[in-house]
Amino acid sequence: MADRIRHITLSHVVLPLANPVSDAKVLTGRQKPLTETVLLFAEVTTEQGLEGMGFSYSKRAGGRAQFTHLAEVADSAIGADPSDIDRIYQSLLWAGASVGRSGVATQAIAALDVALWDLKARRAGLPLAKLIGAHRDSCRVYNTSGGFLQASVDEIKEKATASLESGIGGIKIKVGQPDWKKDLKRVAAIREHLGETPLMVDANQQWDRARARRMCRELERYDLVWIEEPLDAWDAVGHADLSHTFDTPIATGEMLTSVPEHMALLDAGYRGIVQPDAPRIGGITPFLRFATLAAHAGLALAPHYAMEIHLHLAATYPTEPWVEHFEWLNPLFNERIDIHDGRMWLPDRPGLGFSLSEQMRTLTKESAEFGPR
Repeated sequence: MADRIRHITLSHVVLPLANPVSDAKVLTGRQKPLTETVLLFAEVTTEQGLEGMGFSYSKRAGGRAQFTHLAEVADSAIGADPSDIDRIYQSLLWAGASVGRSGVATQAIAALDVALWDLKARRAGLPLAKLIGAHRDSCRVYNTSGGFLQASVDEIKEKATASLESGIGGIKIKVGQPDWKKDLKRVAAIREHLGETPLMVDANQQWDRARARRMCRELERYDLVWIEEPLDAWDAVGHADLSHTFDTPIATGEMLTSVPEHMALLDAGYRGIVQPDAPRIGGITPFLRFATLAAHAGLALAPHYAMEIHLHLAATYPTEPWVEHFEWLNPLFNERIDIHDGRMWLPDRPGLGFSLSEQMRTLTKESAEFGPR
């Protein structure tokens, strides 16, 4: 007999960072330093007592909007068969159709979509990657959290060394400062410190096309794994042009919030590394849809942030991906991911393999419930 969704709990969670961080958007005056991450959690229970958990997130603004939007449409999923994930997804999209099919609308739905995939894998008794179909049991991992621009070169070196000693395999640092010469000095210093360790840089969309071409040319000498977001995230043509011009791969995609927005890269002839973010693109359902198209186009994959979700999705990609390590969300979960030998290893626990901590409950600012307990 088919099961049905009986109850949904939504939680609006504010997680402070231990120390504020700044990327190039702060140094160019476009944003303030990041002091917290705001998360939207969805917990689903079925009539047969099965459970699933998922989350979305926002940085600096939008978290309350995500919570409010999902609270307006979540009731449409009550009574649905939790196995019919795409059917539920479409019903949630239509329930909120007046605000579109990208941005906050899809980021809000993402939390519930992830929870349904978690539930389906738990019901099967499998890690999510195994339910989808894994190509590998571990993925290459790099750390970003130690490479922000408020840190000095010496601090970055120290944090990079600690990351590598903990088993992480690559290091990413931020660039995109108003004074581009400072960027080159930082990259040169970190490359010398790391030796042949994989190194990535991220400009966080702060160059125009002319500066991006000049910087990509200067950065070729440092044997980088990729140059990330050299241009505005929605400049598909510009990113495509850079991906054809330079030997160092160009990476982008983390800011895009729908499959059509990602497809603009492919339509422009982009040949770099795609970085879809499941909570931002709208959940696991659209992530997998785009990943199939990206694989068909022969693109490499390096999902952004949310390693608790992306480890599973990266493990299902046909070609070897990278997964980004951020320890920021650790306080919200009882479990930890195993990292060693430069790789992040799939948990053998069912679903995503995580349960919510008591600290997550104490950080909850608002909640909403739908359906009978």
